Amino acid sequence: MTKILHRAEDRGSADHGWLQTNHNFSFASWYDPERTNFGALRVLNDDFVAPGKGFGTHPHDNMEIISIPLAGKLEHRDDMGNGGVISEGEIQIMSAGTGIHHSEFNPSPAEMVNFLQIWIFPRIRNIEPRYDQVKYSRSALQNNIITLISPDLSDETLWINQNAFVSLSKPENGKRITYKKKLAENGVYIFIISGRADIDGESLQDRDAIGITGPEELKIHAVTDSFLLLIEVPVKGF
Repeated sequence: MTKILHRAEDRGSADHGWLQTNHNFSFASWYDPERTNFGALRVLNDDFVAPGKGFGTHPHDNMEIISIPLAGKLEHRDDMGNGGVISEGEIQIMSAGTGIHHSEFNPSPAEMVNFLQIWIFPRIRNIEPRYDQVKYSRSALQNNIITLISPDLSDETLWINQNAFVSLSKPENGKRITYKKKLAENGVYIFIISGRADIDGESLQDRDAIGITGPEELKIHAVTDSFLLLIEVPVKGF
């Protein structure tokens, strides 16, 4: 078994005025050779965007890009004709494939938006770009682990071009839950959105993260009401 621990205070960060951003992995001008990726997981950014501001139209290719709003609203537009606003309780995924241009803005004139942006290396390069989003039941997360993104072509999850699985959970104070890996060769990266939890003997709190490879099951003990993001990805060959 291997384990990496990423404390919130050790993340990269930048203040651009309209954007306050935190990086779990090397990104933009922040580079740490020990934190370039966790297997296929390349980026986990914790972004706060000021009212009326955002990322102008820019390109991506050959990357699976996931956005999870935690507070406020996020407006998406791309050159495939997709456009709309997502907020807490929704998640979106974009397979950039052969290439896509998109923008992300905070449409509110008064409220900050906080969202997580995740980049995962694709399984197959140069596929046709695609976009999807879905609402999830926040009550269903209570003391459960709900997988929202998977490589399965079904109506139950958003599809991702990788043998990866993205799940959310909201265990209550004192609750013990178990995450069972979908694929034995994968690793699991757990990010504490809020709260405090003990995972594999480590105590983690707001915005801490742990990456674990090896065990088939991960035991999670919520020390307080918590909100967790679990990202299971291939770890070999990256």
